[in-house]
Amino acid sequence: MVEILGRYVYVSGPFLAWLFSQVLKVVFYLLSEKQLNIAKLFDVGGMPSSHSALVVALVTIIGFKQGTSSPLFAVALFFAAVVIYDATNLRRAAGEHAQTLNKVIPDLLRGKFIQPYDFKALYETLGHNPAEVLVGSMVGFGVAWILVIGIPVG
Repeated sequence: MVEILGRYVYVSGPFLAWLFSQVLKVVFYLLSEKQLNIAKLFDVGGMPSSHSALVVALVTIIGFKQGTSSPLFAVALFFAAVVIYDATNLRRAAGEHAQTLNKVIPDLLRGKFIQPYDFKALYETLGHNPAEVLVGSMVGFGVAWILVIGIPVG
């Protein structure tokens, strides 16, 4: 198993960073809400950012294996920057819009300002705050570091 992780480190590292971050979401939810919610394994948003963990792990592995002056590292670095920017800005804004709509629409429906319809709450936790991105990035870097430094690859 360790040999497979090492041989496919460019795939296994980011995947393990993502998986570890998703497991941490369950743990953090358990600690904060005092209840186990396995569905958090499949959640987007929240602590830590699995998007950040995945892309930072990829950048870190490429940096270690190919060097920071390689074209592949530059592509991965800018790819990571776009993903992290999107997670902290665009998706976070969409989540805030969903939160506002989830407050306004039921009030409008009760006041009969609009025609009644089957209201379904919008998903509000779409993006990440800076702390979630930082922790996700640290998870990604840590997993990549362990895989590259801890597993000898030919």
